[in-house]
Amino acid sequence: MAARLALGFGLLASNLLSLQAEPAPDEAPPVWAYPIAPKGTAAPPDDGTVRHVPDSSAGYTLTQIRDLFVALDWRPGDHPPMPSIVGLGRKPNLRACGSCHRPEGIGGPENASLAGLPVAYLRRQIADYRAGTRSTGVAARAHVFRMITALKELTPEEIDQATAYYASLKLPARIKVIESERVPASIIPNWYYTPKPDGGSEPLGDRIVEMPDDEDGYVDRDQRVTFTAYVPPGSVARGQALVAGSEPERVPACAGCHGEALRGTDDIPPLAGRSPSYIVRQLYEFKHGLRRGEMAEPMQANASRMSLADMTAIAAYLATLPP
Repeated sequence: MAARLALGFGLLASNLLSLQAEPAPDEAPPVWAYPIAPKGTAAPPDDGTVRHVPDSSAGYTLTQIRDLFVALDWRPGDHPPMPSIVGLGRKPNLRACGSCHRPEGIGGPENASLAGLPVAYLRRQIADYRAGTRSTGVAARAHVFRMITALKELTPEEIDQATAYYASLKLPARIKVIESERVPASIIPNWYYTPKPDGGSEPLGDRIVEMPDDEDGYVDRDQRVTFTAYVPPGSVARGQALVAGSEPERVPACAGCHGEALRGTDDIPPLAGRSPSYIVRQLYEFKHGLRRGEMAEPMQANASRMSLADMTAIAAYLATLPP
């Protein structure tokens, strides 16, 4: 665990969560779903060492890894040729899509997995971000606003290229879900959790804690890194029941819109196998009006009747499904 850096996303100057909205006190954003590095967290300096990942002949220094205008391409054979906007971006504000979402579109718990999302849905999200009708529940998540700034500079041709590229990819199965009352004691180097160097455990409570299984590989943006999501006992079965429509007066069956096996439709996103941290954030943001763009109304209505415990259970179950 030599690398405690932030995937190049930048380090926050505060660990206070500045809210985008003013929800009821019992519905403030679930802090655990929006991890932010504590004040004073610093990325290690680049000592010039060239870093490597398994099954790749490429090598990059930390300075290169932190350069958000270049998507690290450890294994070019694992994906089609990247459009320029995915691989390189454009300075000063338009960072490469693949730098954070990776060339393979797998993303991480800190952002969206774009692989396999429908073109129509991707285009709609770009439009919503640009119009200010989609944001985040915690304003201190600075990387979200850097992305919004970048999206505003995309040309129509770049939107066409990026959405077609990511829609053509398939999301691999990469999340192991474990129900447990305790979780490895963790720290937040930036937008993610990792076990404390000295070990130990702590109560999980009502949280989901999602960690990379290989932190160094995750920091290096190796797309083959897998994740373990610790979820509360009983949450998977509870989520399965809710997703299937066991309480339709509150939570309609998800397959009605998200398709067979929850793998999406032509313009509705797939849910199966996606990051549970990300899913919780989206449900919370629908409920509190932070996602209110075109076609958001049905999800706003559905999420409005969900408790945070419902959201956690649904997200835990969805993460167990094959993408």
